[in-house]
Amino acid sequence: MKPNKIILALVILLSGFSAHAQFPMPDQVPIWDANTVTLTLHKISDNVYAVSPSTVEKETTQGIPQATSAGFIVGEKGVLLIETMLNKRLYNQLYALVRSVTKKPILYAVNTSDHGDHCFGNYLLPQETVLIQNEFCKENLSKNYENIKKFMISLFGKGRGIEESIYRPADITIAVNQSLKLDLGAGNIVEFINVGTAQSPADLFVYLRSPYKNVLWAGNPVIAESPAIPWLFDGYFLEPVSNFTKIYNMIGDNDVVVPGHGRITNKAGMKFTMDYLTALKENVENAVKSGKTLEQTKAQVTMKEFNKGYALFNWLHFNFNIPNAYKDIKANTP
Repeated sequence: MKPNKIILALVILLSGFSAHAQFPMPDQVPIWDANTVTLTLHKISDNVYAVSPSTVEKETTQGIPQATSAGFIVGEKGVLLIETMLNKRLYNQLYALVRSVTKKPILYAVNTSDHGDHCFGNYLLPQETVLIQNEFCKENLSKNYENIKKFMISLFGKGRGIEESIYRPADITIAVNQSLKLDLGAGNIVEFINVGTAQSPADLFVYLRSPYKNVLWAGNPVIAESPAIPWLFDGYFLEPVSNFTKIYNMIGDNDVVVPGHGRITNKAGMKFTMDYLTALKENVENAVKSGKTLEQTKAQVTMKEFNKGYALFNWLHFNFNIPNAYKDIKANTP
């Protein structure tokens, strides 16, 4: 198969796109380079840590795409690790940061997505670690792991250690509209929440309720604060809008939010994503009601007020977010 046909086949497999879908690549590939990322530790409260690329404080608000964020919580008996990263290099950095804080065993690990930058380090976890995922996440990874690896290589480049990743099945899965609570001691209760598709069907939110600070690891549904916009390239729109709203309304104004790919923020930092999704829904609904074609809708729904310098704005907005919004809204319009 030619390269563009391989990419098309992967998108159909992974995202439910129609057989006529195309997958244009962003101007810059890799989107970020896993061979150069340096991870840093951010203490949120006693025994609660976020882990982010060293560039997030400077570059998030400049609109430069960032590598994956992660974190961990040190419980009374051991550690809960949140994300396992894209490759061995980044997993080893994350592991070293955990060990800089505690020698307790990694009892649990959780993936917020089936995208490889969140889960391809699973095979490096200690054998005794209990791995937690959304139910769809496990199913999709079990069936499509090699294809997902190829897809991730297309976005993040060859020679980044993606090729070495080996599938490891989850030990615990959480079904749609279900959640699981884990008591780590000292008043730290972690809830793993599957509201359904909020960016992809594999999403899992990790919400710590703590006597000190509540913390939400939001994964890909919250890429980052402004100027970043959602990555809706998994083929869905109406369900993500609804489910993102559920999470947005669930958390408090003073809660800490760790985005999937940006600096630590809060509920106010999620508002740009909320406003973008709301405006896109309204604009595309109006276009569909007035009989506009998809191409006419793209020309009309430029949403320049949200184009505040995010490097991937045009790639996402016109190639994925508008088409998926148009498809879902038109299918649900009498």
